[in-house]
Amino acid sequence: MTKTLVARLAAFAGGVVVSFAALASGGEGVMHAGNDLGDQASLQRGAALYMNYCSGCHSLKYLRYSRMAEDLGLTEDEVMNNLNFTGAKFGEQIQVAMPHGSAEKWFGKMPPDLSLIARVRGSDWIYTYLKSFYVDESRPLGWNNQLFANASMPNPLWELQGLQHAEFGEPDEIGERHVKALKVTQPGRQSAAEFDQTVRDITNFLQYAGEPAALKREKLGVWVILFLVALTFLAYLLKQEYWSDVH
Repeated sequence: MTKTLVARLAAFAGGVVVSFAALASGGEGVMHAGNDLGDQASLQRGAALYMNYCSGCHSLKYLRYSRMAEDLGLTEDEVMNNLNFTGAKFGEQIQVAMPHGSAEKWFGKMPPDLSLIARVRGSDWIYTYLKSFYVDESRPLGWNNQLFANASMPNPLWELQGLQHAEFGEPDEIGERHVKALKVTQPGRQSAAEFDQTVRDITNFLQYAGEPAALKREKLGVWVILFLVALTFLAYLLKQEYWSDVH
């Protein structure tokens, strides 16, 4: 019994160490997104960008059009006329416009839902990923990604960013050459600063989509803190009154 317990504790401790090591290694080379959930204009731009460039392949099945409109300060007409490309009803979830059969034919399987991608990967990872595509003619779709090598998707924002190529370092011990730097060789429709803001807006929207309640929770948090401050002050006055009688 004791040996079994010790073995389980040792396995748990080992798992924790491995998990922390994996998290630490996953953060290498990741850029800071700098997004702000309190920036409603950024969230609105991010919603428009996501619907135009990402929703054709990736759903947000845990988010409804009506909830998005309420949280982002949009009217029903604005959402249904500009952000709904599937013909879904206002109260329905955000699904992909691409048929499942076509997705399996083109990509081998249906692209993943991105409702929780920000909670799983983090906003910095998404921001870096969207900026790290480069042309790779050896890949079936002609693209690769520095952060997530051999990703099975093309660069959805290449027209905005332009064509980006990789500069490789010297071969390692097993003869593999790793990406040293990325360079835009053919400019897109946006400048570097404009594209950074575009990616930041999409990242901001995906962070919101992962936890829509975060917007209201952060607003309520201010009132909760003020209540606790007031309660502490009243408790202090009560303490003073009580101990004045004791003395």
